[in-house]
Amino acid sequence: MDKRMVLEELRAYYRQLKGTTEYLVKAVDGVNLEVYKKDILGLVGESGCGKSTLAKTMMIDLTPPLQYMGGRLEIISRDGERFEIGQFKSRDEVKRRLWGKHITYVPQDALNALMPTIRIKKIAYDVLRSHNNDINFQEAVKTTKERLAELDLPDYVVELYPFQLSGGMRQRVVLAMATLLNPEILIVDEPTSALDVTTQKIVLKSLLKLRKLNLVDSIIFITHDIATVRQIANRIVVMYAGKIVEVGPVDSVIRDPLHPYTKGLIDSVTSIEPEKREKGISYIPGQPPNLIDPPKGCRFHPRCPYAMDVCKKEEPGVVEVGKTQVACWLYEGGRKND
Repeated sequence: MDKRMVLEELRAYYRQLKGTTEYLVKAVDGVNLEVYKKDILGLVGESGCGKSTLAKTMMIDLTPPLQYMGGRLEIISRDGERFEIGQFKSRDEVKRRLWGKHITYVPQDALNALMPTIRIKKIAYDVLRSHNNDINFQEAVKTTKERLAELDLPDYVVELYPFQLSGGMRQRVVLAMATLLNPEILIVDEPTSALDVTTQKIVLKSLLKLRKLNLVDSIIFITHDIATVRQIANRIVVMYAGKIVEVGPVDSVIRDPLHPYTKGLIDSVTSIEPEKREKGISYIPGQPPNLIDPPKGCRFHPRCPYAMDVCKKEEPGVVEVGKTQVACWLYEGGRKND
């Protein structure tokens, strides 16, 4: 399978100063992940687990206080060109060579990402011109109308200001602007959180259409809503306290979660399935750990009902169980891969 991104032991920390003492917040701490062509990955986890920080690191958007601390991040283009996190000398170089062309990011506050006093056609022209100085305004408008049509938006939208659009239309316009250059990887961060259920479905349909039309190769869909992931993703990635604890096919992970944290997440969500409704919903006891000083061993052990002595002392390695990868001492000893 064609890979579009490879992460190996990736670490990115926030530097914090309290008085004269410096602290490191280990928001992304030893993450391993592969993203393939045609993937729609659902990245889930509770607030503060590091999902958005991982997205920023994938974008190589390392604005202080966020700092790359080590590990490997490689982005692979359609023509085989490879981009390593350590090869860029400045954020401007990343922006010029990578963003928009090979990877793009739609942030959580995407509905406010468009300048309200500039027409859509001018926003699109600026995006296209930033990577192609030779493009003229008419060509940019034509390209923009084509992309809007692909997302089921009418031509006249190019003439409007963002404030004239509904929330769902604005979200789709942001997707159109983000993918004008057909990047290999699209990262969307909580794209449906501020929308009603009907509009959420329209946005999810637009994302699926971008993938189906090969306008993007891979989508990383960040959310805390497992029910939404089930509608759109083929694989699910579960993150806890700066680490990935489970990766696998969506249906198998939701039907038979392996990691106790994944099971807790799924059991805390309401379901329309009769057998799960009868059981009711539950919650994960305790609080997420302080990432300045996370627990030794498995970071979930203080909240885990199955915690053993080894969980408190040693970090589990990744074990393959069927098509799922899980980092837990409950499975085959959880021996760490050397």
